[in-house]
Amino acid sequence: MRNYLKLLNFEVNRFFKLYLILIGVIIVSQFIGAIVVSKIYMDRADQNQLSMSQNVKEYFSFNYFGDSEWFLLPIFFSIAILMIYVFFIWYRDWFGKNTFIYRLLMLPTERITIYFAKLTTIMLLILGLVTLQILLIPIEIQIVNSIIPTDLQSHFSFYHFSSFEIWGWMYPNTFTEFILIYGVGLIFVAVLFTAILIERSYGLKGIFFAIVYGMLSFGVFFVPILLNEFSNGYFYSLEVLLMIIVVSIIVLGSAIWIANHLLKYKIRV
Repeated sequence: MRNYLKLLNFEVNRFFKLYLILIGVIIVSQFIGAIVVSKIYMDRADQNQLSMSQNVKEYFSFNYFGDSEWFLLPIFFSIAILMIYVFFIWYRDWFGKNTFIYRLLMLPTERITIYFAKLTTIMLLILGLVTLQILLIPIEIQIVNSIIPTDLQSHFSFYHFSSFEIWGWMYPNTFTEFILIYGVGLIFVAVLFTAILIERSYGLKGIFFAIVYGMLSFGVFFVPILLNEFSNGYFYSLEVLLMIIVVSIIVLGSAIWIANHLLKYKIRV
């Protein structure tokens, strides 16, 4: 555990400067966006000289800000950077300065610990940005409220202020949904990590093996969903959920077992 925590701290620190930049981009873009979008709305309201009820109906709700590029672009940008980092967190160790992976693999600890440390790092970075966004929303609401008069503000739900479905995926309404959605994310990253190790273990042939492995893993993962779809609702929702949980455990367990085998017996120092 101690070695795992040291490696986790090490991996987080390696991305920390870029992570702070991402946080800064999100905060600056969304705060400026809240001001700009609110002022645009007020300018339109003044120009059209509509009644307050008309303005509320025709122009403004908080969706106007939540669906704007000011709000969404930094989120998509952060997602893209983290997706790239899923690959970079491994390949940097092989192709970076002094092939750092060999030093990691020679540490006096189980090699699978490196895998878990990198996996946990990615999940912590994702959850950190999700938490940041949750904290920013009330501040952005206050910014909007300070610019737009109360009579011109629409009522909105915290969870439904954006028409984009991504909000529902990023911020589940229940703890069960949270476990399911971020559990799928964890499995997705674990399968990608194992595919990378397959590629690193078998060279050019490894690219083919990694693609086949990835397709098989995700194919198996979607079996319960497809089964439910083609059976025309034959299974109860609880049965489908149990099948998804079982299959998820199999896919995640297989990814970790294969990664452990490759790190132990295929990747040589």
